[in-house]
Amino acid sequence: MAIASRFIIVSLIILLVFLVGIVLLQIFLSRRESRWPGLVLPLLTFLSALLLPLNVMDTGSVSENILLAVVTLLAGNIPTLVLLAIYWAAREKYRVRDQMEKMGKQDISEL
Repeated sequence: MAIASRFIIVSLIILLVFLVGIVLLQIFLSRRESRWPGLVLPLLTFLSALLLPLNVMDTGSVSENILLAVVTLLAGNIPTLVLLAIYWAAREKYRVRDQMEKMGKQDISEL
């Protein structure tokens, strides 16, 4: 019993370190000058979520199968939404800078 509980604890710690690493990588990629590196991880999670409905078991009813596929897609895209939220939060500084540049250009053109 003690070996199994230690294995579970070690597995959870490894999973937590992995998830923190993914979040830190997303923050790092999102803060790049170009916007495309920050969209790589959300794109990968979205593409992997598209494969999830292929693992849905046939329930016998068409409506239940469709509902189960839609719910699987929605649940599978939760990591995509989290990574996109990190992306939008990290890109806020660039949005503010771009707005300030546009305002400066408008001020110059009015003179």
